[in-house]
Amino acid sequence: MSTATIPIRLGLRENLGQFALLVLVNAFVGAMVGLERSILPAIAEEEFHIAARTAILSFIVVFGIIKALTNYFAGRLSDRFGRKQVLVAGWLVAIPVPFMLMWAPDWDWIVGANVLLGVSQGLTWSTTVIMKIDLVGPKQRGLAMGLNEFSGYFAVAASALATGWLAAAYGLRPEPVYLGVAYVAVGLLLSLFAVRETRHHVAHEVRTHHPAADTLTQGEIFRRASLTDRNLSSVSQAGLVNNLNDGMAWGLFPLLFAAAGMTLAQIGVLAAIYPAVWGVTQIFTGALSDRIGRKGLITWGMWVQAAGIAVTAAGADFVAFGLGGVLLGLGTAMVYPTLLAAIGDVAHPTWRASAVGVYRLWRDLGYAVGALLAGITADLFGLAAAVWLVAGLTLLSGLGVAIRMTETLTRGKA
Repeated sequence: MSTATIPIRLGLRENLGQFALLVLVNAFVGAMVGLERSILPAIAEEEFHIAARTAILSFIVVFGIIKALTNYFAGRLSDRFGRKQVLVAGWLVAIPVPFMLMWAPDWDWIVGANVLLGVSQGLTWSTTVIMKIDLVGPKQRGLAMGLNEFSGYFAVAASALATGWLAAAYGLRPEPVYLGVAYVAVGLLLSLFAVRETRHHVAHEVRTHHPAADTLTQGEIFRRASLTDRNLSSVSQAGLVNNLNDGMAWGLFPLLFAAAGMTLAQIGVLAAIYPAVWGVTQIFTGALSDRIGRKGLITWGMWVQAAGIAVTAAGADFVAFGLGGVLLGLGTAMVYPTLLAAIGDVAHPTWRASAVGVYRLWRDLGYAVGALLAGITADLFGLAAAVWLVAGLTLLSGLGVAIRMTETLTRGKA
């Protein structure tokens, strides 16, 4: 049966098959990031003898900048050429990544692999987000985004745990990176042969729920999402700071844990706790935002993140680090799907994909800002000082949301 002859209905239950398939695809997208979480800082120190924290975190800076820019264009490209084409293109770009990580003769190859990974993640993850919003329509956006981010970040955790275990058993390379070959192969095949285009769902939503036209230029969308719209710009700044602290956690937490005497296996477990809690609890926080609203969860989520980072900075053993990871994961789960749902609340369907692209541009620039800021601070003042600084910035971000943002959930559509 062709797409044109399939009755178009909006809703999670009405599109459960395709929605579940996209959840699975996004798990493989997330697993590609988890591939690096446990092992790349150790590879930098042990194999390439890089001591400066800023240099070690260079792979996150490159990843964040490239992914951020790709996010922005992914929204525009998916409007122009279709969601599925962009998704497949993202997986094609990822094909060389695991081989470059396995065989890299120097650190520049690792940085180059993260250029490709950033492009791939920007195309694939952005598109799975947009496609799920397309399918569910005005209702259950929070639940839809919770399920999407659950699949991605639980996979980050599982992949980080698996690579940490393989690294402890077999060495840092190449065995842990074999998983990446499987991730790319399965993700590409599912996207190519099983995923269906969703742009026709957007046209149906416009006809049935948004009959009034709301056409904006790309410049107008960028300004709204970045500065002028109180809600969209609040979402963008919170997203940037959220990924700022994630970039710090990605690059500095393994070094902080190692400095405290943790083994490679323990570091793998600790690296997995935060995204695992984040991933699992997003199912519930996303759905909760459909009931109680977006603003409170975003505000308090940023503050819980700040508390988790502070506990980690003050910690000195496995239990304290684990508690910090749980709090950081819980706070991130309160924020992450809720930010995306808030964009769906505010943006008109005709420019929603582009608004998601602008938000994800700012959000993933946070990786680069966080890695640079944390790396420079760690080199000048030590690891703990860098972690404390990021905790303070996260606290201030939540305060900004509390002051500037208004509630975006329209109760009649929840």
